[in-house]
Amino acid sequence: MEQQPTLEKDRICWNDHWAIIVSLPILSLLIPFVFFGVRFTRPPYFTLPLLINTFIISAIIWIGNRAIMIWSRNKYPMMEQLKKRLLIQSLLMLIYTLMAGVGVGFLLEEFSQIYRTGMSKTDVLIASINSSLFTTIAITAIYEVIYFSDQLRGSLTKSELLKREGLRAELNALKTQVNPHFLFNNLNTLCAIIPEDSEKAVQFVEQLSKVYRYILEVKEDKCIPLSEEIKILEAYAFLLKTRFGNNFNLSIDVPETMLQKEVVPFALQLLVENALKHNIVSKEQPLYITVKAINDELIIQNILQKKQQVENSTGIGLKNIRNRYGLITNRVIAVTETPQFFTVVLPLI
Repeated sequence: MEQQPTLEKDRICWNDHWAIIVSLPILSLLIPFVFFGVRFTRPPYFTLPLLINTFIISAIIWIGNRAIMIWSRNKYPMMEQLKKRLLIQSLLMLIYTLMAGVGVGFLLEEFSQIYRTGMSKTDVLIASINSSLFTTIAITAIYEVIYFSDQLRGSLTKSELLKREGLRAELNALKTQVNPHFLFNNLNTLCAIIPEDSEKAVQFVEQLSKVYRYILEVKEDKCIPLSEEIKILEAYAFLLKTRFGNNFNLSIDVPETMLQKEVVPFALQLLVENALKHNIVSKEQPLYITVKAINDELIIQNILQKKQQVENSTGIGLKNIRNRYGLITNRVIAVTETPQFFTVVLPLI
């Protein structure tokens, strides 16, 4: 499962310590010349107190705004929160910068003793605010460009991984469904019901076709509406119900308001398949599986009645579902096992 970065370096995306160490003295030297018009040869003169004051305030502005960026990125880490993050971050940085700019002007006016002639207090404050805003804009531009570049690289990598996982899930699911054992069971079931109920046999073929068509159609989708996933689960359950009769029972309880939420493809089918693979399904011990949606979560639960010997794994299931969810959201998949039940909770996206 993808972990939300919490370390400072994860939100800065580069080692900026040397940039701070090198850039602060340069800013402290340039700002007085550019914004305050100081010179070495005429008033207002460039002095050591001015350099120290400018360095201190530049450091305060840089480190403070850097902290605001780290906080906002941790608070709103998702790309869909980008507008909200930038709005709140910009507002906080503006307020902080203006306060620091006024502080710069006060320090320069009251303690540097260099603007008693040549610049009014208002001019000093305006120049201080302008220099502070310039510093903040420059810092923000550098950090955000690097941050977005890193996010873009990560997004492209995730997209490739997601596509690979989705294709692998589709291929593995297809292999599972077309393997001789699966076809043999379904053809046997079909042969058994044709003489007894030709109408049901037609329905059986239609549902089997629907399962295959679904596998092929959603092979590149990272998420699909829950309503679509439930439709294919019902088709898959029809095949199982026809084969096992009352020994297999699936109950679905999902409010209509939740049907437009999304899940990763094949998630429900794979979980039902795992339940069948690991549990006894018989007249004496019928298998009961429930699917219900509560508070933006999908709960899949089956009675636990483990087989003594479990057939070979197909390589798909919980691990694959976890991997694909981890590439889409920070929300976790919860799995619990008690003596009576096995429960998987999928977040609805």
